[in-house]
Amino acid sequence: MTKVSGNAAVFTLGCRLNQADSALICDRLKSDGWDIVRPEYDGSINLLIINTCTVTAAASRKSRQAARRFRAKHPEACVIVTGCSTEIENSAWVKEAAVDIILTNPEKKQISSLVKDFLGKKSISSGRTFSMDQPLDIFQEKAGGNFQFKSRAFLKIQEGCNNFCSYCIVPYARGPERSRDWDEVIADFKQFIDNGFEEIVLTGVNICAYNDQGRTLNELIRVLCALPGNFRIRLSSTEPHPNNMDLLKTMAENPKVCRFLHLSLQHGCDEILQAMGRKYTSAEFAYFIKEARRLIPDIHLGTDIIVAFPGETEEHFEQEISFIRKMNFSNIHIFTYSKREKTPAATMPDQVPGNIANERRLRLVAIADKMKTDFVKSQVGKTLPVLFERKNKAGYFQGWSDNYINFLCNEQNVKKHVITQVKAIKITKDNSIIGEILS
Repeated sequence: MTKVSGNAAVFTLGCRLNQADSALICDRLKSDGWDIVRPEYDGSINLLIINTCTVTAAASRKSRQAARRFRAKHPEACVIVTGCSTEIENSAWVKEAAVDIILTNPEKKQISSLVKDFLGKKSISSGRTFSMDQPLDIFQEKAGGNFQFKSRAFLKIQEGCNNFCSYCIVPYARGPERSRDWDEVIADFKQFIDNGFEEIVLTGVNICAYNDQGRTLNELIRVLCALPGNFRIRLSSTEPHPNNMDLLKTMAENPKVCRFLHLSLQHGCDEILQAMGRKYTSAEFAYFIKEARRLIPDIHLGTDIIVAFPGETEEHFEQEISFIRKMNFSNIHIFTYSKREKTPAATMPDQVPGNIANERRLRLVAIADKMKTDFVKSQVGKTLPVLFERKNKAGYFQGWSDNYINFLCNEQNVKKHVITQVKAIKITKDNSIIGEILS
């Protein structure tokens, strides 16, 4: 068996779930004798893993560019690509000269043995196709997240999606819904606490679908909150569905859960929501938002919006703007519709021209910027728990409140990676808050 050793780095594109997957890869490699370094490390790197994204065409392009960039910088390294792009665009990766090994999402778990095989035989893997009839069972990672360069830990609790929204490639890349083993999740969470992490992010494709033999996300949150230690839990993106009302009650009853929800609305017009294959109406979404604000004061409510979905008329867009204004989001991620092959929306008629799509996007950006500013201003004068993570170039310590506002502080007694009570003094031009630490 070929001995593996040397420096290994993992470069991650895309979502928080990818961040969690990369941390699991790092743990497996470290257990196998590799020294984990940052991707930007200037010294010798022997093994480079690029965890790709393909949610948009731009993400796929960035994934390919990253592979070529790292190959040029580290010509002697073994370069591996894995992640969603390898599932959807496997044939393109097989032709990519910058890459030595191609791993599908399921093959991430076998990365140690596959690397050993490659180093011993020097043969290129073309990857295996993900099986869509994989059983909907509980899975184990048999690894813990390694976040040695991070202030927050991302805990993968769920994988896959059954929604098949008409625009989305994720179910084809990630497969059907599966939930991570209950005991393994709790063990990994405890390890993060023991390692000193004071913010742990629960992540997955759709964490609200978590279900291990009837034990749901709500029950999991309650169990995790009852563990001893000074920590907080942040939920990654969640699906806005009427059945998730219990989630709001669980959050309201557990102060260790961050006052933060990112709910992917995607559009504010029911006709377009139906064409997208979304599972709720705008009225149901609005009721959920109203209840969230009633139960959890000062909650940060973010969302995703797709502009220029096929068939979107000016009337549909105006309905969307009106609805978004009523929701008064704290933050909006705006995406121009990106055609993804194999999805129903790719062949829908009335694709919106690029110039119109861009004009609509800019109009929404202006609205989103105003909403974000209003939310941040509403927190001035209040005291919030902040986790400072790093020092910026201007000499300010920078961190995030539980309701996801960027705080800056230049006091000398700042403690990094420790939840600290901070009074919000004033807002900056870029919607950060200058804070004052309370003694």
